Amino acid sequence: MLYNWLYPLHTEFSILNVFRYLSFRIIYASVTAFLIAFVLAPWLIKKLQEIKLGQQVRDDGPKRHLAKSGTPTMGGLLIIFAVVLATLLWADLTNKYVWLVILSTLGFGLIGFVDDYLKFIKAQSKGLTASQKFAGQVAIALAIGLILYFFLPGYSTKLSVPFFKNFTPELGWLYIPFVVLVIVGSSNAVNLTDGLDGLAVGPVMIASMAYTIVAYAAGHRLFADYLLIPHIEGAGEVGVFTAAIFGASLGFLWFNTYPATVFMGDVGSLPLGAALGTVAVISKHELLLLLVGGVFVIEAVSVIFQVLSFKSRGKRIFLMAPIHHHFEMKGWEEPKVVVRLWIIAILLALLSLSTLKLR
Repeated sequence: MLYNWLYPLHTEFSILNVFRYLSFRIIYASVTAFLIAFVLAPWLIKKLQEIKLGQQVRDDGPKRHLAKSGTPTMGGLLIIFAVVLATLLWADLTNKYVWLVILSTLGFGLIGFVDDYLKFIKAQSKGLTASQKFAGQVAIALAIGLILYFFLPGYSTKLSVPFFKNFTPELGWLYIPFVVLVIVGSSNAVNLTDGLDGLAVGPVMIASMAYTIVAYAAGHRLFADYLLIPHIEGAGEVGVFTAAIFGASLGFLWFNTYPATVFMGDVGSLPLGAALGTVAVISKHELLLLLVGGVFVIEAVSVIFQVLSFKSRGKRIFLMAPIHHHFEMKGWEEPKVVVRLWIIAILLALLSLSTLKLR
């Protein structure tokens, strides 16, 4: 919005020429999202407390979590608001990819909101059924896949494989269900990770920064040619969006760090995961998400293995799933679990960025 309004005036006011630089807008989108989240968080927490919108803690987990019962939830509303507003302010609103990531975020945010609304306001303990939630997620992700395939001429359906520069399999129409898999899988993986104070939002910040670099490089022809990665015209503008995710998450983390005074809820975790998946698709680095979001993958896989093992053998692999609860059951303090998984997320993000050159 600011770019579209102010940059055309740069011929009269030379100072406005800074809006042409994507790096400038990326930085200020992040700062803007942080300030929005940081300033509005106390007000939102107070409102959530007034309407008694508190988290219900499962009683089969670590007993110390029972003390968190009643902590305000649905704080993800703040993250989504800050991300979307900062993106609208600093991104080029004529860019089709910007609107696509906003669509993904708001669509999955709506699913998360309805789920949280039913659980915490209507007191329906399970919220949306698994099939209802999954159907909504698939519908939105499918719409994104169809838009990319049918309405964006020239958009490549080739798959970029980390560490390989010449191996780019052509998926054709199969790219559409692949997009659905990436976005829905990413959304649910982040949702499963959101179980400890600051656990999900930390890796989200790290992944968003990594994809800011990836999107910027993919959208810059010289960088893309130098790194031998697919050049996606206009994809760099998505870096404004991912930078906003970083800033908003950083502001939210101030209040979500241990001991948390607010939780994000499904209205935060589902759209943040979907946003990362959508950015991975747009930047043509879909498989890289397995590395960038490695912590989310570990959390999701731990649940899958736990369920399969219990159903097939009647035995559990972990003391409790997702795996962060397993470490808690083994006696690790919550902050130790969170920080160590953050460390793993940072290392995986660095490794993922190295694949831009190592191919």
